[in-house]
Amino acid sequence: MEKIRRFEIAKGYEDKQINLPVRKTKYSAGYDVEAAEDCTIKSFKKGDKPTLVKTGIKAYMPEDEVLILANRSSNPGKKGLILANSIGVIDSDYYGNEDNDGHIMFAFYNIKEEDIEIKKGDVIGQAIFQKYLITDDDAATGERIGGFGSTSK
Repeated sequence: MEKIRRFEIAKGYEDKQINLPVRKTKYSAGYDVEAAEDCTIKSFKKGDKPTLVKTGIKAYMPEDEVLILANRSSNPGKKGLILANSIGVIDSDYYGNEDNDGHIMFAFYNIKEEDIEIKKGDVIGQAIFQKYLITDDDAATGERIGGFGSTSK
């Protein structure tokens, strides 16, 4: 079978019973992504960094695709969880990078007054594969040299 796009278990999570993302209905755009381990997302205080929730997964895709990470529609209202970056952008060259093997994480802030507990296996967000376009004069030649947050280095 030709490799086009797929989720896989990230290095270091092979023995942790990680469930790969699935679409729940045949017309769902997004694949439901679960937390790889229990974690606490503290109530937000000015100056806090977002909490990175590990998924234990990585994804490969064609060079002209991106994996968009989106929040669950119920997270802000029920759990007070918002994505720190509004959406996550996983570039095709993030897969297998030398820093973290392309491990996908969701960056959350908790806007509730109480801390929120995330349990292993809780669905924390959605992942959507999407084609993207480039401009006629695009001249990008750089190569990824790291993992999370490395494109500006």
